[in-house]
Amino acid sequence: RLTEQFNLVFGGSEMCKAFSELNDPIDQLNRFMEQQEMRDAGDDEAQMLDIDFVEALEYGMPPACGLGFSERIFWSLEGVSAREGTPFPQMKTDVDETTKSIYENIQF
Repeated sequence: RLTEQFNLVFGGSEMCKAFSELNDPIDQLNRFMEQQEMRDAGDDEAQMLDIDFVEALEYGMPPACGLGFSERIFWSLEGVSAREGTPFPQMKTDVDETTKSIYENIQF
């Protein structure tokens, strides 16, 4: 049997969170497209299409893990959101022609 997700809670505080990752580029693209349709229909909380992420999945996503310290760090910063604390904001602003030719049915 496969466990997709679990949380370790001690004394009412989440100590760790573990989950499997979706690393199939076709499945992820289909999910992004469904979310984009929801967004186009007016759902502001629907995820935007991230073609760079799908392209990275095509190259192969290595096994990933994390320690989950980010929540504790931001608790200590008091008033700083995770978005404000991102050390490397997205810097790529355009989509290359190869990616555009692969995803002809997507408007960039």
